Amino acid sequence: MSDRFDPSSRYGRRHAQKIARAVAATDTDTATAERDPDKPFVGWRFVQSRRWLGYFAIAVAFAIVCALFGMWQWDRRNEAVRQNEQVAQNYEHTPVPLDQALPKAASWDDSQTWLRVSVTGRYDTDDQLLVRNRVHNGQPGFEVLTPLVTADGRAFVVDRGWVPTGNAQDAPDHVPAPPSGDVTAIVRLQESEPRIPGRTDPAHTDQVQSVTLSDVAKKVDTPIYTGAYGQLASESPAPTEARPLGWERPTADTGLHLSYFIQWFMFAAGGFGFLAYLMVQEYRNLNQDDPEERERAQERQRRKDARPKTDAEIEDELLAARRS
Repeated sequence: MSDRFDPSSRYGRRHAQKIARAVAATDTDTATAERDPDKPFVGWRFVQSRRWLGYFAIAVAFAIVCALFGMWQWDRRNEAVRQNEQVAQNYEHTPVPLDQALPKAASWDDSQTWLRVSVTGRYDTDDQLLVRNRVHNGQPGFEVLTPLVTADGRAFVVDRGWVPTGNAQDAPDHVPAPPSGDVTAIVRLQESEPRIPGRTDPAHTDQVQSVTLSDVAKKVDTPIYTGAYGQLASESPAPTEARPLGWERPTADTGLHLSYFIQWFMFAAGGFGFLAYLMVQEYRNLNQDDPEERERAQERQRRKDARPKTDAEIEDELLAARRS
């Protein structure tokens, strides 16, 4: 019987193990009770609630929308880069004969924009047209379209440049005449423009609303090239009077698309950052009675108090002291 209560005996060791298991079970039950949502210590289990799952779904949807807008800006930037490369490649290209660049009247390829082409023929001033509502440096005016009839009997429409609106009428005071006789024009190709929705045909028979070649063809007696027209670069022989105002070389600028692309993805990341901030704040509010969280809160307060006060904080303290 004496070794029944001896801790070193077999019975004593078994008894000690039972006591240890009971204490461990008691500690586990206590920890579980402290982590019960109804108890002061909640932990992070609140994020599994339906409310927080809804918040997360909203953040994901917001990020998807931001990503879509960001990729749209990226596509616009890539298009601007492509256009700049095309201008650099075609703008000063060695002139290509018209019949090689446009083997058919309706031929056109987007890669030909700004390509320099040489055209030889005679200008048909009787069918010359004006394009309305063309603005240059804030001043209204017209662009002058003159068909250049080639040897095969088809006309290529040449946009010879811009002239201002007249002082007393809705038309130019004067349109400079093109060279007479056989002319070789160097032009830069442009695609036929679309019709402007909602805009009616001009009352003047010698005017059009846009360089829509299907509309131009109705007002020109000679069959024309309908796939493209040309912005005039030079003429030989030169005209006897100053030609209409020409065009400046397009600027190689991609705009702010890259900046907007980055900003949209920053907005997406900011949505998740804001969600994380709200999550931490709710964790601190729900677990403010947890000893470890109290220690962390005290440490945050100590760091806050140790920081030098801003002028605004000093001013607020002085105002508070005066009120008291």
